[in-house]
Amino acid sequence: MPLTPLDIHNKEFSRGFRGYDEDEVNEFLDQIIKDYEILIREKKETEERLNSLNERLGHFTSIEETLNKSIVIAQEAGEEVKRNAMKESKLIIKEAEKNADRIVNESLSKARKIAIEIEELKKQSKVFRTRFKMLIEAQLDLLDTNDWDQLMEFDLDATDLKTLKEEETLS
Repeated sequence: MPLTPLDIHNKEFSRGFRGYDEDEVNEFLDQIIKDYEILIREKKETEERLNSLNERLGHFTSIEETLNKSIVIAQEAGEEVKRNAMKESKLIIKEAEKNADRIVNESLSKARKIAIEIEELKKQSKVFRTRFKMLIEAQLDLLDTNDWDQLMEFDLDATDLKTLKEEETLS
């Protein structure tokens, strides 16, 4: 067990013939006690500081571990988000492709219907043109007949009309 300053202070030496000067020994012992107390105090402060630093080191080590775990969790979460985004993008692409196929098929169907309608309109247009042409030709034939010339040769006097009208009323 180490000596304490009190042990040094209370130490008594036996007296011998022609021994050391008691005052010198006591002064020297007092100096040793002061130095020893200083060393003990410094040792205690150093131990307290070491304990404080060890506590801080433990705290920082804990923070470091927490940060490392957080980084790992963040990386895993990032990877999960990335995987989910890839899955979602693939689903969106598949849906877009289905919609595109549907739109193309609908467009082709509409285009076919329009082409059929155009053909039907062409046929109707030909029929109308033929009928219209026949109507115009028939009207031209009517104009070319001699009936028009006979009408122009017909001469009727207005007085004759009056007489005809009176005869009709009398009858």
